[in-house]
Formats: sequence, C-alpha cells, structure tokens
Amino acid sequence: MSKSLAFPVEHKHNFIHLALDIGWYGVLAGSSLSFLSVYFVRIGADGVQVGLLSALPAVVTLMVALPTAQWLKNLQIDRAVFWSSVAFRLFYAAWIPLPLLASTQGQIWLALTITFLMSVPGTALAVGFNALFAETVPPEWRGRVAGIRNALLAVSSTLTALLCGYLLETMPFPLGYQIVFLVGFIGALLSSYHLWKIRTTGHESMMEGRNGGLAPSYFHANPGTTRTVGETIRHTVGMRYLLRLSHVRLPQIDVLRSPFGVVLFCLFVFHLTQYLAIPVFPLYWVEILDLTDQDISMGNALFYLFVFLGSLLLGRLVDWWKNHRVLAVGAMAMALYPGITALATTREIFFLASVVGGAAWALAGGALANYILEKIPADNRPNYLAWYTLALNTAILLGAILGPMVARQIGLGTALGIFALGRFLSAVGIYRFGR
Repeated sequence: MSKSLAFPVEHKHNFIHLALDIGWYGVLAGSSLSFLSVYFVRIGADGVQVGLLSALPAVVTLMVALPTAQWLKNLQIDRAVFWSSVAFRLFYAAWIPLPLLASTQGQIWLALTITFLMSVPGTALAVGFNALFAETVPPEWRGRVAGIRNALLAVSSTLTALLCGYLLETMPFPLGYQIVFLVGFIGALLSSYHLWKIRTTGHESMMEGRNGGLAPSYFHANPGTTRTVGETIRHTVGMRYLLRLSHVRLPQIDVLRSPFGVVLFCLFVFHLTQYLAIPVFPLYWVEILDLTDQDISMGNALFYLFVFLGSLLLGRLVDWWKNHRVLAVGAMAMALYPGITALATTREIFFLASVVGGAAWALAGGALANYILEKIPADNRPNYLAWYTLALNTAILLGAILGPMVARQIGLGTALGIFALGRFLSAVGIYRFGR
C-alpha cells in the first residue's frame, strides 16, 4: 500500500476497531436479525404481529429520539455509545430461551415486549454512533472507512446467513433457532467490545467532505429482517445532528414550507411503500412458497452479496448520474423485489428476487444519505434532518402495521403486487419532484 493511501497512525486504532465492530455486527445481522421474523411465522404469528417487530422500534424512536439526543450531549460520546450498546444488546440473550418460556403466542408477545424495551437504549445507540463515527473518522477518510465496513459487513453477514441456514436445516426445531439466536448474541457482544476500544479525539470536524459526512447503512432493507432500532438506523443520515438541537421540541415548521418539504414527502412515500411490503415477505415465503430455512438463508446471503457487489459500482454511477438519479433508479428497481416475489412459484425465482433486491438497495441505500445532505442547507441541518427522522419512523410505523392488514384482506400475492406498484410510483415521484 502506498504511503498516500495508508491510514494515518493517529487514527489507525479507531479504524481497525470500527472495522471489527461491523464485522461482528454482520454475524448478528446474518443470524438473529434475519431469522426472528421467520421464526415468528413458523410458530403461528399473524401479519400484524410480524409487523410489530418493525413498528415498535419506530414508536420508541418517535417518542425518545429528541430527549435522548439532549441527554447524550452532556456525556462522553465514546463511553455513552458503548454502554448504550451493552444495555441494548443484552436483550438479545432473552431470545435464546424464548421457545422454552411460554406457549407459542406467549413467545410472540414476550418477544415483542423485549423488542419494545430494548429500543430505548437502542435509540441512544442509533443517535450516538453517528456522532461517534463523525468524531473518530476525519471527513477525508470517511468514504474509505465506510467502504471497508461495507465489505466486511457483506462478507460476515453472507457467511453467517449460510451457516445459520445449515444449522436450521440439520438441527431439530426449535433448538436450531435457539443456536441461531446464540450466534447473534455472541456477535452482538463482540461488536460492543470493539466499540469499547474506540476513543474520540475530543472534537468533531465540521467539514463534511465529498461523501457527505457519514456512511449510510446498507442493512435492513432486506425483506423479512427484524428491525431493532439500534441496529437498523445507527448509520442513518442525520441522527448525529439531533445532538445539535438546542431544545427538546419539534423542529421548525418552516422546513416543511421550503423546497425540502416536497423532497421530504417523496422520501416519506418511498419509505412507506418500502415498509408496507417488508413484514409481508416472511409470510409469503413460509405460507405460499413453503421455503425451507436453508432456502431463506440462501436468499438472505444472495441479497447481502449483491448489496456489496452493487456498492462497488456506486461511486462511478454517482459520478455519472449524481445522487438524485441513482436514488430514483435504485428505488424503481426496488419495486421489482415484491413484484417478482408475488409471481414466484419456485425457490429459484425467490433467489432471483433476492439478487435484484440486493442490487437495487445498493443503489438506493447508497445514494440516499448524500442525496438528503445535498438538499438541505449546511447551516441548518439539525432541524431539517430531525424532520427526516420523524418522517422515516412514521413511515416505518404505518407501513409495518398497514402492510400485513392489507395483505390479509386482499391476499399476500395481490398485496405484494400493489406494494410493488407503490414503490415504482414513489420512485417516479423522487425522480420528478425531488430534483
């Protein structure tokens, strides 16, 4: 490696532990987070109960994100992030004995209660990690550090998903799921260990750099993945800016009257159509396609792999098309996932949908953060991004609840087809009105 590309000595320690943090987080993502919703369906959960796995964290975020940000302002951010992660991830241990603790319906409601409770420290982790990343990675290195993290995330989550599929296929039910949840818990704790090793320099650079400041998360757009708040939005654009709001109150209403109001509405519809479909996927996989756990793990692995492969082309596409067009094209391609799934009759078509979905999210998820930052004034980002956080979690809440309800009324396949059309129309709106 040439000297110009070598990591600076003063930052190398933090960069290494940021990489190892995401590597072990990929173990959690490829195991517990990928299979809890599938387990729910296999023990008889209905669509609304599956949707609540995403809806409950959104409710908590809406309630406590702003006061949590104010609380974090008075703490040392590296220690606050570590202890928030520990308080949050210890709850994953409760998933391991879940099949032994109650009846099937009792397990479902116990898991939902755990999800709600863990989302409180999860919100602190979501807000705090973004600030930690900004403080420990200078703007000129954020693109490269994010690229390394995305590569490790793809590798670890893909391999873990394949391993968990093998375990679930060869071990008796529900012991296989208990081992999968144990694997996820171990990955979560080791990820937190590496967060403990990260140290801040004591100040945050106010420069944003070419890549907009933060690394967007490519994760948890995967259909059927459990959304626990600390793990799914900890890299979401704008969470660290909540720390800069001076008071615990709704952001300025003038933001909605600005040109960003149209952009915000387009993004709200995009996220709404995204989360309308997500809780329906595991129902369709199990009840209609009758996929095995190994089939689902292979689909997850293909999705993660093509997120990574697609992200390798992201920089060139952004240079060519700019973030707005890449986001719009990626969002249009995301409509293919529910569309193909609704027409699927074999596992091979399901695998094709996973490939298309992963590649589409690589574009949409990769361009989203920088697109938003391009559309807001640099001197008032906290208020603008607080509105985006509000819109995102409202969309998740509504989508996670309404999607399964609509699907049960009109049929899973028909609902996925309608949600695919909604995704496409939302992408057209982004292209047409989100310039």
